[in-house]
Amino acid sequence: MAYAIFSAFETGIIYAIMALGVYLTFRILDFPDLTVDGSFVTGAAVAAISIIAGVPPFLASLYGFVAGFVAGMITGILHTKGKINALLSGILMMIALYSINLRIMGSSNISLMSQETFFKQTQSFTSSTGIDSLLNSMFFFLGLNRSWGIILVMIVITLAIKFLLDFFLKTEVGLALRATGDNQRMIRSFSANTDWLIILGLGLSNGLVAFSGALIAQQGGFADAGMGVGLIIVGLASVIIGEALFGTKTIFRATLAIIGGAIVYRIVVTLALRADFLEAGDVRLITAIIVIAALITPKMIQKNREQKRRKQKRLKQAKEVENHA
Repeated sequence: MAYAIFSAFETGIIYAIMALGVYLTFRILDFPDLTVDGSFVTGAAVAAISIIAGVPPFLASLYGFVAGFVAGMITGILHTKGKINALLSGILMMIALYSINLRIMGSSNISLMSQETFFKQTQSFTSSTGIDSLLNSMFFFLGLNRSWGIILVMIVITLAIKFLLDFFLKTEVGLALRATGDNQRMIRSFSANTDWLIILGLGLSNGLVAFSGALIAQQGGFADAGMGVGLIIVGLASVIIGEALFGTKTIFRATLAIIGGAIVYRIVVTLALRADFLEAGDVRLITAIIVIAALITPKMIQKNREQKRRKQKRLKQAKEVENHA
């Protein structure tokens, strides 16, 4: 049980990067972007091919980010310049990316089991290269085993991305991006180029998603053409759970909530799958149930609170009437 939760936490902290990307489009831009299912695989495919070609794992992951960024920008161009519906432009790009990803990988699946990856332990400290050598040395110096060390590094990377995103959303461009999601007509009146802002936002979002895909591919030891199917639901589940549990009063709190939501979601799914009557194929069903519960529960709680307030108000009014009488 402890190992399962530990593994779920490690996976959740990686998926949190993807959830931050989904948050950027669905909450900040108010754009229903389905490119995510394709760009996640694009990041994994580009990273896998780069690693096989001898590129250092972390640099390969950054290549994945760039590929996802380009994919997101194309979705934005289809919507803003091609005047295609937001939902449809994402669907079209997602479909196109399936073929593009197959072209990149050359097959439907690429194994990284025999390759040096960000998460794979090397044979010795002296044989390591690049970022992996640095990580091995740091783990050894801190007295950490590899598993705890990887989680520590992923927490640092995810929090760094979170703080950079917080900083960006408070800059002039970031504020304009948020205003675009709130009211495009209003921000246009201030001479802001909303088309460019939408393209930039979608690029950043899918870049983060692709970066997460690159890391997931290295963690699992393979890149697969179907690994992104239904991923948008996972991202939305993380966003909704995080907002329901931790709140969204500020940008800092909202992005931190998204990270927490991704971890909680992964742990809940892992624990649910340990039930005897559930199978690995039930992950999507579990995800749907979790999202439904996360959407309905806060509304039910709010409704219950309002009913209690009305009841208390009626009792107070009744007592006032009695006192006057």
